[in-house]
Amino acid sequence: MTAVTAPPSIPPSTPPARRNRPRLMGRAPQDTAASIWTYLLLAVTFLFGAFPLYWMFVIATSTDEALAQLPPAVVPGDRFLVNLDEVFSLQDVYFAASLVNSVIVSSVVTASVLFFCSLAGFAFAKLRFKGSKALMLFVVLTLTVPNQLGVVALYIVMGKLGWNGTLLAVIAPGLVSAFGVFYMRQFIVNSVPDELVESARVDGATTMRIYATIVLPALRPALAVLGLLTFVGTWNEFQWPLITLGGSDYPTSMVAVSDLASGNYVIYRRVLAGAFVATIPLLVMLFVGGRQIVRGIMEGAVKS
Repeated sequence: MTAVTAPPSIPPSTPPARRNRPRLMGRAPQDTAASIWTYLLLAVTFLFGAFPLYWMFVIATSTDEALAQLPPAVVPGDRFLVNLDEVFSLQDVYFAASLVNSVIVSSVVTASVLFFCSLAGFAFAKLRFKGSKALMLFVVLTLTVPNQLGVVALYIVMGKLGWNGTLLAVIAPGLVSAFGVFYMRQFIVNSVPDELVESARVDGATTMRIYATIVLPALRPALAVLGLLTFVGTWNEFQWPLITLGGSDYPTSMVAVSDLASGNYVIYRRVLAGAFVATIPLLVMLFVGGRQIVRGIMEGAVKS
């Protein structure tokens, strides 16, 4: 007889795999609407912030009659060079020299702040010495004291030194800042590991060599932020330069702009033309270093 073999078993049918069908979550329209409102709010904020600068340029390029127009003039004129020539040719306001003085003061103060604040921040962050916490607390507490409280004492000190009326009186008080020391200290704590500093010491590196070869390269974003903030703040400083350089023939740019607005009859097209020229260096620096500001703030906020 022929052996009868059982038919091969058929595996049970498996249900077809589910297709990954895209689901309509319903959030995409909401996200799109939120993005639209966010950009709209940013655009409105930008227009409100930029309009005073634009209107300053409009008046700086127009005649005196533009201030009395109703509705106000919003289209630039063709007298910008004429108004600038009047500003720079005034005999009682040395506007060109004031711009040079502002460049000198802001550059020297910025370079000094970057060096001393980064060095002090490195000392507070990575060096162990007696009284470091108390000194750091004292530095932070000085941030709570208004600058106006020390104007009289500072004027007396500068008078004893014979610096009143000179650029030294404007430069010396700003050579180091408490905010810069605190900012550098916090950035170094988060960006430079202690193990890296200790390994450099084991290899025989001195403190200044560690500062120059390890700390400074890590501080580039923070130095860019602090440098821009210091330069802008020093350039815009008005009260102390007015006090110590008010009677000088060569003040800083902000004092020169205030001199343009002095007198019984103020010619506002001159004032705004000078103010616009004094604002151009700040706009250029903020445009060039805007990304560095955001990068330095973000890197300083995120711990390594």
